[in-house]
Amino acid sequence: MKSLTNKKPSKDKRKALLKALIYKKVLKGELPLEAVMGSSGIQAYLIILLIKFLLNNLDEEKFTLLSNELSFLYKKAFWENLDIAIFEKEKVKPYLMQNEFIPVVPKVVIKVDTEADLSRYGGVEEYVHEKTQDLLDADVEKVIWIFTKPKKVMITKKGKKWIVKDWKDDFEVIDEIKVNLNEILKNSKEV
Repeated sequence: MKSLTNKKPSKDKRKALLKALIYKKVLKGELPLEAVMGSSGIQAYLIILLIKFLLNNLDEEKFTLLSNELSFLYKKAFWENLDIAIFEKEKVKPYLMQNEFIPVVPKVVIKVDTEADLSRYGGVEEYVHEKTQDLLDADVEKVIWIFTKPKKVMITKKGKKWIVKDWKDDFEVIDEIKVNLNEILKNSKEV
């Protein structure tokens, strides 16, 4: 007969258990389907290129850049996973070393594509518009969506006209920092 011990499960077993718990929460409706969906190659690659670009250009005294599907709770029991978020450094600093969600509204959110469950929406456009409006209503100053298939960028600001641009066009992220996705990709060493 095996003895029961308080032995810690291996790292692989813990990962499998965590994944199973996440799936159960999705099935129970406690987490959105997006919690178990992954990124495509182009999506992940654009995110890392944007992070590198922003880290080289953001004023580190003013802003903190966070990534990795950062969870943003924008109203009770509703959250959005953020690909890239830019925060005011002084506001977010007290929460950076805590093992919990950050209760600070980012100034800018950048999303690349979506792996959403669209079954309750009329399509991707309706989903993106709703999520964008939710973020703006939560006082995010600017929400930027980058779409890989049509190679478009949607830039939104609260109370302003929403703008759609091509990847070949420059767009401002924050404090006159302009990005051109075609240029970023052209200058990357991998492609």
